[in-house]
Amino acid sequence: MNKKVLKILLRILVVLSGGLFGFGYYYFIGCNTGSCPITRNPYLSIFVGMILGIILIFPTKKVKNE
Repeated sequence: MNKKVLKILLRILVVLSGGLFGFGYYYFIGCNTGSCPITRNPYLSIFVGMILGIILIFPTKKVKNE
């Protein structure tokens, strides 16, 4: 496969796994009282997990080739 395709697939995989971890956080830890804004809704937990996956996968600065 092309390097560019592998890079895109890796990013998609990390974002989806972030969503999976977000749902796991909702399911296993969650919020019993319903007052927690992120963990009271599974869709919002998945969304936040996916956002964290996006933040982790994209580099913040370029590496110089020496």
